[in-house]
Amino acid sequence: MSVADHVDLEQFMAGVEKRNPGETEFIQAVREVSEDVFEYIADKEQYHHHQILRRIAEPDRIVSFRVCWEDDNGNIRVQRGYRVQNNNAIGPYKGGLRFHPSVTQSILKFLAFEQTFKNSLTGLPMGGGKGGSNFNPKGKSDNEIMRFCQSFMTELYRHVGEDTDVPAGDIGVGAREIGYMFGQYKRITNRFTGVLTGKGLEYGGSLVRTEATGYGAVYFLQNMLETKGESISGKSAVISGSGNVATHAAEKIHQLGGKVLTVSDSKGYLHDPAGMDQEKIDWIKRQKGVVRGSLAEYTDVFAGSSWNPGKTPWEVACDLALPCATQNEMDKTGAELLVGNGCIAVSEGANMPVNLEGVKVFKTAGILYAPGKASNAGGVAVSGLEMSQNSGRISWSEDQLQEHLKTIMKDIHDTCVEYGAGRLPNGECDYVKGANIAGFVKVANAMLAFGVV
Repeated sequence: MSVADHVDLEQFMAGVEKRNPGETEFIQAVREVSEDVFEYIADKEQYHHHQILRRIAEPDRIVSFRVCWEDDNGNIRVQRGYRVQNNNAIGPYKGGLRFHPSVTQSILKFLAFEQTFKNSLTGLPMGGGKGGSNFNPKGKSDNEIMRFCQSFMTELYRHVGEDTDVPAGDIGVGAREIGYMFGQYKRITNRFTGVLTGKGLEYGGSLVRTEATGYGAVYFLQNMLETKGESISGKSAVISGSGNVATHAAEKIHQLGGKVLTVSDSKGYLHDPAGMDQEKIDWIKRQKGVVRGSLAEYTDVFAGSSWNPGKTPWEVACDLALPCATQNEMDKTGAELLVGNGCIAVSEGANMPVNLEGVKVFKTAGILYAPGKASNAGGVAVSGLEMSQNSGRISWSEDQLQEHLKTIMKDIHDTCVEYGAGRLPNGECDYVKGANIAGFVKVANAMLAFGVV
């Protein structure tokens, strides 16, 4: 990047920071993309003249609303709900709903911004959006969650629709929550339509959706390794998280002949040197998804394992790493631990789980590193396929959907290589730059075609 380009980038980022004070996650996401895009558009006047990047970094709209509900003790509770509709240049807004105490406007804006590029990479006609609430489902009864979801959808329903905005699940929003919200939408509108994805199979959901994000991250990892004549078979992997994405990433690693050494949660990480087979992975799924108990109890069931409270799994020696928990879970220190312990490839299963300093460590080391907007796009890809099935009133088989998922992840990988090949200092492919530029180009060209709107 030239000095002139750097000044332009810093001026642009100064404007972003001025317009979005205190929104650190959003500013971080915009900088990460802009550093790559500014270099690409340096000699492309049409993008500058039409202020394309600034327009993408300004959401089309942000809806904020009050959510009132009654708990089981008759107390009236008040939460805040959001929907960030970032960009619909290539299709209806598409992105998950997150119910978690950490939800803020900044986090949802960052997720909606990232979603815009991720959806672009899938090749499917989907724009970028995200939403949610600071509601915490943990410790709530089913009836409390139902009442909250119904109240949330009573406000949200007027802003979404199958051709307008199609939310899905995210952290804290699984099949149960989607079911309650879909039921309320149907009740209010008297319409049975594909307004949400991640639905149950009984009422329009898609096979493979549950597995898609975790499986997709592993398929992308596999594609990267194949460029070096390597495979997952025989390699050890550390995984963070223990929810849907992490457990299905572990499942696919095991199926492809790899050894899964760790999973984690907010309290620490579980280390099993013998590797986690399907029986052990199924135990984790049940413990976290059904029993909602502690991961530490794993050590009482499976000998030779250890529970490491207050620590992250990046200190465990491995060949492969898949951060699948949450944003900014890995910093420079964690990245240096992985590189120092011999890790050769990282595939993000979560959204922006590695901060900017950590990403620089991977790039400097020249290891294979896949950003979330590319490697975890499997979930939204199958959500897009669910939208197609709903529109056609059809259902595809599991085999068909697995093949679609593999093809989409291979296409995303190849697109990243097309725009990122030779861009690292050691001449290797820069998958971050490839994903950012490829995602930008499709959205930007659509925006140019529409004029100034």
